[in-house]
Amino acid sequence: MTVTTPASRGRLRAAASQAWGAVALPVLSILLALVVGGVVILVSQLLEPNGSLNPIRPFEAYRSLFLGAFGNVDNVVETLVQTTPLVLAGLAVAIGFRAGLFNIGAQGQFTLGALGAVIVGVALADQPGFVAITAAVLAGTLVGAAYGFIPGFLKAISGAHEVVTTIMLNYVANSILAALVSGPLKVPNSPSPVTRDVGNAAFPILIGTDGHLGLLIALVMAFVIWWLLFRTTRGFEIRTVGANPDAARYAGMRPKLITVFTMSLSGALAGLAGACVVLGVTHKMQSSFATSVGFDAIAVALLARSNPLAVLPSALLFGAMRAGSNRMQVEARIPPELINVLVATALLFLVATPVLRRVLRMRGARPVTDATPTIARSYGGSGSGPGVP
Repeated sequence: MTVTTPASRGRLRAAASQAWGAVALPVLSILLALVVGGVVILVSQLLEPNGSLNPIRPFEAYRSLFLGAFGNVDNVVETLVQTTPLVLAGLAVAIGFRAGLFNIGAQGQFTLGALGAVIVGVALADQPGFVAITAAVLAGTLVGAAYGFIPGFLKAISGAHEVVTTIMLNYVANSILAALVSGPLKVPNSPSPVTRDVGNAAFPILIGTDGHLGLLIALVMAFVIWWLLFRTTRGFEIRTVGANPDAARYAGMRPKLITVFTMSLSGALAGLAGACVVLGVTHKMQSSFATSVGFDAIAVALLARSNPLAVLPSALLFGAMRAGSNRMQVEARIPPELINVLVATALLFLVATPVLRRVLRMRGARPVTDATPTIARSYGGSGSGPGVP
């Protein structure tokens, strides 16, 4: 029989209080986003022809959204497929936050990573699967790393802010994609610009009808990045530079080198996310590779407090919303664009959690994200980021 002592009860209460402090504001942010989404649904009814107010329609929409994500095994697998690129792109943004860098260029790195994977995949489409898959994945990862290296290098040598450079590079990535897919990569005589199929470079299916190898890759990478950040010297340097680059420099670290390394690693993860999508889902690319993964990844990283392991449930939440949107559209007649409203609103509340904490007097709740100083520096704060002389 186990005897509970006052000391053990005190430790349990302290642990419960700490856990609640960690999840209170993220949960509140998601709930507030759902409330805002419900208001949008109610208002949209009044704008419909002969519209009438149905107060339970938001609940019907969210019920359909949940069932579309978790209603059966196939839906769960689809949710995991949608979650996979969000995990990898979320890790890309999170590791940037840890180094005091705001990588908004995950979208462009994702796009060029997918393009690099499809180019190599098409070239090796008839080769054995192991060779073709390995080469295509490496190509996507390396192209993403190279594209992440550019803003990291520019920041290190000149102080060019990564927010500005990565935003501009997103547009460059879209133009490169359109030029190559509409030109040398286009299938001859095809009605629209599209590449050939990657053939044997396509990921094998592990579960269900479309649960591909990328699911396992994303899971492994979350643990790899956690190990890198919290169990290696390089990870300690990344976190130290992100916390105080001047102190890191005084301690003998090289913030400029860490900046270049971290942005390259961030780009590699985003490029790997693109490779997983093109090799696991689409198997080809069109000239317009429409995706919101890069934008969603920011919300994923913020909700996860830039913790690589917490990125997994955070990405699952947003992946579930993406997977369930089709059923919500069919059953509740709510357009899937509502998910963009939910994600954007959640992102707004996540960034504003210090204000929520103060207004609601949630003293035990910790601010949602370790990225708050990074975001403040990015938009006029007084701190100097790593790599700035």
